[in-house]
Amino acid sequence: MHNHYVGRFAPSPSGQLHFGSLVTAVASYLDAKSHSGKWLLRMEDIDEPRCIAGVDKDILTTLEAHGLYWDGDVIYQSQQHARYQAVLDDLLTQEKAYFCTCTRKQIKAMGGIYNGHCRTEPVHSATQDCAVRLKIDTQLEPFDDALMGKVMPSSSNADLIAEDVVLKRRDGLFSYNLVVILDDVFQQVNHVIRGCDLIDVTPLQRAVYHALGYTSPKYGHVPVAAVAPGRKLSKQNRAAPVKNETALSNIVRVMHFLGFSFPNASEFGDIDSALKTAISMWDRKKVVKTPEIIVPQHESTYYSEPL
Repeated sequence: MHNHYVGRFAPSPSGQLHFGSLVTAVASYLDAKSHSGKWLLRMEDIDEPRCIAGVDKDILTTLEAHGLYWDGDVIYQSQQHARYQAVLDDLLTQEKAYFCTCTRKQIKAMGGIYNGHCRTEPVHSATQDCAVRLKIDTQLEPFDDALMGKVMPSSSNADLIAEDVVLKRRDGLFSYNLVVILDDVFQQVNHVIRGCDLIDVTPLQRAVYHALGYTSPKYGHVPVAAVAPGRKLSKQNRAAPVKNETALSNIVRVMHFLGFSFPNASEFGDIDSALKTAISMWDRKKVVKTPEIIVPQHESTYYSEPL
């Protein structure tokens, strides 16, 4: 990877942007622009059954309304299958990956953790109903988070290292842990700013990078907006879509959420001046060092209806 900063925002078009996703978008944008870097946009629509038609356009409109203009073309994972499959075929040829016919029921009988059965008892050709797993022989390691500091692998993740990660599911869908890495490599992304809900899986993803022969990007995780401890704001718990007509106030609210003493919306003439100020003020050290922040339940900004 080259030295020039390349960041990205990668929403899933399974629902419109809500306040929590806007926090990630703004933080990743500000980190990129404060480093004179590129900010790319990718639609993570690999799990097509969960995606909603037209939501991708809504997301683009919302980002533009908030002055968050991306660099280059928008990449859709659903249009990259041939590239993913080519990598998968190479891994199988090199015996870095293998077919696995184990069902969830069988894995549950193993104690809930896949024991490498199909790695030691190889399945020599693909059947209609089999997954592809990556051989992982490295241990999960701590990493230095750009925002949260030193992060140790969680105990749940330590269990996952005993498993060879699924690259393609038995239902034929490519796994998130494969495509997110291949896309970041393809787009030359070397800095990833995202929500703390993904911090625990990061050591595993870094191990996958290593197993695939790639260098992992620098990760930084921002607090997630939560409705209750351990329950992040999401469309499942009635998170309200971001209102484009209050974009300036939304940006101010995000900056306050992240811990910055930021001027009120009335002090800015337009969204561009607010973003320029935000870029100049951006400082990783000032971002709140907590995994989640409970948002007020009475705020209609956060909820589409009262809880």
